[in-house]
Amino acid sequence: MTLSTGHIELKDANAYVTEHHRHHKAVRGHRFSLACYENGRLCGVAIVGRPRSRRIDQHMTVEVLRLCTDGTRNACSKLYGACRRAARALGYSRLITYILDRENGKSLLASGFSYCYTSKGGSWNQPGRPRTDKAPVCPKHLYEIILN
Repeated sequence: MTLSTGHIELKDANAYVTEHHRHHKAVRGHRFSLACYENGRLCGVAIVGRPRSRRIDQHMTVEVLRLCTDGTRNACSKLYGACRRAARALGYSRLITYILDRENGKSLLASGFSYCYTSKGGSWNQPGRPRTDKAPVCPKHLYEIILN
């Protein structure tokens, strides 16, 4: 088994997410997207963009918005490592991602990320600002890697 990574267009990464992701849909925008290949066969994608939280530095931090694989062994770790290298090369100082509280985060730890904290989760739907929840509203773990 030989894993490699490379660039992928957002429309193609979103199509993969739509087909394979367990609980998220496609994203609207990104800074960059990466693909993982096993012997030339697409086996996963990562989409990296600006942080969704307004409290996080929007200029020097990027967030892994989607990471989705078909279960190929080590594909998650390979993609997280590629995201780290690409973000560093583009001049960002921090890379973050959130995972659901029921996910173990082992591929993040294997890729050099550190656990930060667990958010309480919640809904974007607020009085005076109605929204339809499209993603799980459970607690989420924040992981980060400092790039400089």
